[in-house]
Amino acid sequence: MKVSGFTFVRNAIKYDYPVIEAISSMLPLCNEFVVCVGNSDDETLALVESIASDKIKIVHSVWDDSLREGGRVLAVETDKAFDAVAADSDWAFYIQADEVVHEQYLPVIKQAMEDHQENKNVEGLLFNYMHFFGSYDYIGTSRLWYRHEIRVIRNDKSIRSYRDAQGFRKNNKKLNVKPIDAYMYHYGWVRPPKFMQAKVRNFHSLYHDDQWSEKHLSKSEEFDYSDIDVLARFTATHPTVMRERIERKSWTFERDLSKNNRKPKEKVLHFIEKLTGKRLFEYQNYKII
Repeated sequence: MKVSGFTFVRNAIKYDYPVIEAISSMLPLCNEFVVCVGNSDDETLALVESIASDKIKIVHSVWDDSLREGGRVLAVETDKAFDAVAADSDWAFYIQADEVVHEQYLPVIKQAMEDHQENKNVEGLLFNYMHFFGSYDYIGTSRLWYRHEIRVIRNDKSIRSYRDAQGFRKNNKKLNVKPIDAYMYHYGWVRPPKFMQAKVRNFHSLYHDDQWSEKHLSKSEEFDYSDIDVLARFTATHPTVMRERIERKSWTFERDLSKNNRKPKEKVLHFIEKLTGKRLFEYQNYKII
């Protein structure tokens, strides 16, 4: 079984993406790792080149910043990385630059790929998600956070990144997937407040024009982490590759967990979910088989 990892990144230093940790967390499972490095305003290319592994394969890219409708450019860059995956790989393991795999799940992921390698009806593997917010000590637990996403796909180039690169489709049809008992740790909302504010503004620039951003985004230099509905404290362990980054944490975020800022509609839907175990109206860009 041959496995290729793939990702894309631009301005990782400028916006404090843990891309080194993301890639490093997956390398033990991969025979190669394709990194599509976009035209950056910082030393992102040198950062990726500093990874001490001969598995790394760098693809250079220039982003089309005019593709602002629905964040389409993110899917385009994902597809560029996927298209560079070796033709003889069986599986392609996708990760975004702010996601990290805990080493405890590597055997689970490997076993799932081996178990389903010959069953071509399985087009992808579905991961659980843990979303960190504000600091490394809190996770989002409301309906605002997606609970699952496809991160391992067949090396079938008719599979394409969908919309803004949250998932995949084949011939515009949902992929047949098998859920696996593994989590992806998402650190997209954990940065020093200044970096977070800059990242948010940049992120919205991939979806909206400058006039929209000027009208709707805060003018503050620092991100307001207090504007969140509900959080829970994280008490387990982080991936080992995150240790140094966590030790460098330079800001403070504390949350009164008794606070519940859910909107009335969300409170009703949360009550139904607690009562029935079902999350109504949950977006699912996949077909579980």
